[in-house]
Amino acid sequence: MKRDEHLLLIDGMALLFRSFFATAVTGQFMMNSKGLPTNGVQGFMKHLLMAADHVKPSHILVCWDMGSKTFRNEVYTDYKANRNAPPVELIPQFDLAKEVAEGFNLANVGVPGYEADDCIGTLAKAHHKERMVTVLSGDQDLLQLLDDGIEIMLLKKGFGNYQTYTKELFVEERGITPEQFIDVKALMGDSSDGYPGVKGIGEKTAIKLIQEHDDISGILSNLDKLTPSQRKKIESDLDMLHISRKLAEIHCEVPLPLTIENAVWSRVPHTSMSYIEELELKVLRRFLLSADSLIATS
Repeated sequence: MKRDEHLLLIDGMALLFRSFFATAVTGQFMMNSKGLPTNGVQGFMKHLLMAADHVKPSHILVCWDMGSKTFRNEVYTDYKANRNAPPVELIPQFDLAKEVAEGFNLANVGVPGYEADDCIGTLAKAHHKERMVTVLSGDQDLLQLLDDGIEIMLLKKGFGNYQTYTKELFVEERGITPEQFIDVKALMGDSSDGYPGVKGIGEKTAIKLIQEHDDISGILSNLDKLTPSQRKKIESDLDMLHISRKLAEIHCEVPLPLTIENAVWSRVPHTSMSYIEELELKVLRRFLLSADSLIATS
């Protein structure tokens, strides 16, 4: 492993949504003089830069969803169908966030048909044997990626607060491996992603079944050892269990159009300051002026 190299993977969607809704509840959309809302973008960049200051990475990549439809909608048409359309003040900030990231010399990654999680998974698994990988997100689904050399930093309330998971901590806390977490999700479903799993099986039962039988195949080979109620639920929902398993797993073989060289990071270039002025990103400007260590000296 290249000890001096550390790749920070940013879940752009998670940071942008979190930042938008944190201020949108009070109507603080931070319109600039062109009438463009910037609240989500400014919070997104602040989260990103504080994480960069915390991790001190040699490389950063920002991963994005590219449209609402992915291969998962072909597996299950109702996937994420329960989600509301984004608020009108958020819509222009999707492109603006990518633009601002580029203005900070950051590389954006996104492939139509795949989610940001899939890009993160592909990059993490491709690089963790050569260099340390840290993922920044608010999404617990990414914990399935934990491995030797891969840690997940989950955002907590406020800025600069993280719950950092290693593979060892996850196993100790949950009593299952990161890989088994996929099967647990398949059994219990995910209401936010709109897939049901097996009706009537919640998180506690799902974890217990996976601890006892290792994985879904192990459960299906030992249906006679389950309680009559558990067996009936699983047999009644067998198709949905298999579909939910496909939906729960992060796809780690996305064809990505860039190399690690695109992601080299040191500090915020001086040119970014004029970019901030142009877009009137006042909150971000204030933050950067107070964080000297983030700005390049020349």
